[in-house]
Amino acid sequence: MNKAIFLDRDGVINKELGDYVKKLSDFEVLAHVVEGLQLFKDNGFLLIVITNQGGISKLEYGRTEMHAMHSYLKNYLGNSGIELTHIYYCPHHPNQSKCLCRKPASLLVEKAIAKYGIDPTQSYFIGDKQRDIDCGLAVGVQGFLIAPNENWVPIAKQICS
Repeated sequence: MNKAIFLDRDGVINKELGDYVKKLSDFEVLAHVVEGLQLFKDNGFLLIVITNQGGISKLEYGRTEMHAMHSYLKNYLGNSGIELTHIYYCPHHPNQSKCLCRKPASLLVEKAIAKYGIDPTQSYFIGDKQRDIDCGLAVGVQGFLIAPNENWVPIAKQICS
């Protein structure tokens, strides 16, 4: 079985703005992300992003803008030899519709576990909101709660030691 690192997006991979990141020009990858992901990659972890993007259902931005940000992120990381295994996103917002994929629900993590043959007991979730941690815990994935935009490289070093 594989082991994985699940990561929230806004505030963990890119700068949290306090509101939705609506356009590519506002999407800023945090300075420590390449170092942290490289540690995980070197230690055999799959790299999976699980992100709530409720601004889509609220019509704050569209899937086109979100996909542009994800393409930028993949290219940015690719320049350092890092490939994300998958980016899962929930486009729903609880004020607009009900769904099973919005964190803290664990459907997106469950899909990743099934698709990639992941052992939850050897995997971790890094997030900046309690709902990220709860999402992982629901399927047996240990979580690390950080402050938004916090450097999580020390956590990566702890996991990989």
